[in-house]
Amino acid sequence: MKGSKILLECLKKEGVEIIFGYPGGVVLPLFDEIYSEKQIKLVLVRHEQGAAHMADGYARSTGKVGVCLATSGPGATNLVTGIATAYMDSVPIIALTGQVLTSHIGNDAFQEADITGITRPIVKHNYLVRKTKDIPQIIKNSFYIASTGRPGPVVIDLPKDVLIGDVDFQYPDAPNLRGYKPNYEGNKLQIKKAVELIEKAQRPVIYIGGGVIISGASAEVIALAEKINAPVTTTLMGIGSIPWNHPLYIGMLGMHGTKYANYSVQESDLLIAIGARFDDRVTGDVKTFAPHADIIHIDIDSASIGKIIKVDVPIVGDAKRIVKEIVDLVKKKEHKEWLEKVNKWKQDFPLTYNNEGEVIKPQYVIEKIHELTKGEAIITTEVGQNQMWAAQFYKVSKPRTFITSGGLGTMGYGFPAAIGAQAGNPGKIVFDIAGDGSIQMNIQELATAVKYNFPVKVAILNNGYLGMVRQWQELFFGKRYSHTYIEDSVDFVKLAEAYGAKGLRATKKEEVVKVLDEALSYNGPVLIDFRISKEENVWPMVPAGASLNNMLEGELA
Repeated sequence: MKGSKILLECLKKEGVEIIFGYPGGVVLPLFDEIYSEKQIKLVLVRHEQGAAHMADGYARSTGKVGVCLATSGPGATNLVTGIATAYMDSVPIIALTGQVLTSHIGNDAFQEADITGITRPIVKHNYLVRKTKDIPQIIKNSFYIASTGRPGPVVIDLPKDVLIGDVDFQYPDAPNLRGYKPNYEGNKLQIKKAVELIEKAQRPVIYIGGGVIISGASAEVIALAEKINAPVTTTLMGIGSIPWNHPLYIGMLGMHGTKYANYSVQESDLLIAIGARFDDRVTGDVKTFAPHADIIHIDIDSASIGKIIKVDVPIVGDAKRIVKEIVDLVKKKEHKEWLEKVNKWKQDFPLTYNNEGEVIKPQYVIEKIHELTKGEAIITTEVGQNQMWAAQFYKVSKPRTFITSGGLGTMGYGFPAAIGAQAGNPGKIVFDIAGDGSIQMNIQELATAVKYNFPVKVAILNNGYLGMVRQWQELFFGKRYSHTYIEDSVDFVKLAEAYGAKGLRATKKEEVVKVLDEALSYNGPVLIDFRISKEENVWPMVPAGASLNNMLEGELA
């Protein structure tokens, strides 16, 4: 069997149903096999970066491994941003790249790039396949590596002669990896120490990140919170781990987190960190972060523990298993005074905005999307103000329904990720909450959405600026708006129509519900241009490097 056929058979053995890709010279043997393939569907993207983000959105929303495919040289390098995005947020994707003939590698051949060298810092692992016979074992290993332990992207580089080589095919029963053995079971002594700290604490806070969603540990974390009556805060990546209306949920913490989450962390005497990595957007000034708290840190990646914040009880392993053990061992706690204080903060400092007048406020748009979708949509976001408003005002109830680029902060992520999520969840409503800057980064994927009739809805919060950069210029650079003004650079309604999608626009608050209803009733992709207030800011805001106590709310302190 030829290498290209072997590759497809291996992917089928791993349960792959969809590949997001783009053809090119050295991968033609593979595309020739795909031509008559019935079991695996190839979604033809319009730019390779879109393919990587689609595989990512598919993976985050389904829990499966996403697969993308590109040719050698520029095709492969166009995947790099998407691979780095997946790496930073621990997303399992397989990136298949073409490569020049093995005899030409290192000779600056046409469309040659050392993609294994380029991607080494931003992958969990990568392979340059030298022989056709190695394909089955490499595929088996790659899916295992990508999806186990702390998940992440794996690049498989495939020279053309490997794809056309002819060998006997047999798929291995198991991966063959020396030295890679993810640790899932937490150390019993450390778990016992954690239980002792929890039972001693008077002001505990549970702080959860994306690892809780990856592990499927939401139910266990909620059970722990309810047993010890501790408030729960999430990172951006952890949104959806606990329903927005759970009485113990205090929202997102950090730079654009709620005041009551930040105050709770700063006042706590015990911080239970689960599947989170103490990102700088969460901690602010590390010297003043949670100054009174002992810290328990549960994470499957030992390298993440103690990397940024010194912890008192590190526990390496799977969040779901470890938290379940803690729940079984710990005694029930009440913490009445602590919860009263936290709830008083919730009452005194709610997330709010001025919704008077006819000007459309972005927060209002997001609230109406939540209302009209009954909170059942899968939300993706671009990056910037749109992302933070979505995190604050779309009330997420379930894991894997809020999908955003956290670690890398990739503009242009949301729309292709929405297509990937739609491909993996064909019966769901998928909404990309976008900015007028970010949406243009991968706008060409409208052609993909139209071709395959992925009915993704895109809400463009159009303020005529690169909004988050403009906000920083307003606050920290004396309103010197250097190259952030982009008003009227494009007519989004005409652009949508040019691609064959539906384009809608709202310029007044009274039109918001009408256009959303129209978008939701349309069976196909829709771009909605919401002309929002131009200099609306995201509040609260902790300036970079400041303490979480130092939150700005409408003016520069």
